[in-house]
Amino acid sequence: MKSSVPHLLDGSAIGLSGLCLVHCLALPVAAAVSPMLGVWSQAEWVHLIFVLLAAPLSVAALVMTRPRRPAAIALAAGGLALLAAALLFHEAETAMTVAGGLVLASGHLVNWRGRLHPPHAHAA
Repeated sequence: MKSSVPHLLDGSAIGLSGLCLVHCLALPVAAAVSPMLGVWSQAEWVHLIFVLLAAPLSVAALVMTRPRRPAAIALAAGGLALLAAALLFHEAETAMTVAGGLVLASGHLVNWRGRLHPPHAHAA
């Protein structure tokens, strides 16, 4: 059952990216309706929690996958870098977070699809 662990981790990482996107895009709209939600849409600790969950989950999913896929690793690293940069540069926080979440999810989709459709060895 060890081979199902990376599949579960990739699926969890994709789900976390989706939750992050909902937080970034839907919560500010909901905050217009309810001021209490406005506190959550601006809370720095929420973004930090997403990054602290995404980083180890992503690394675990990509490290446990054999063979490793350079495209998936590059996409995931870029996505995590954008998420981390959003914590530092507040001017474009939402744009960087949305882009980072999408790029990170794309890396996990590449990883997931690669496991479902492994490359065939070519006959010499």
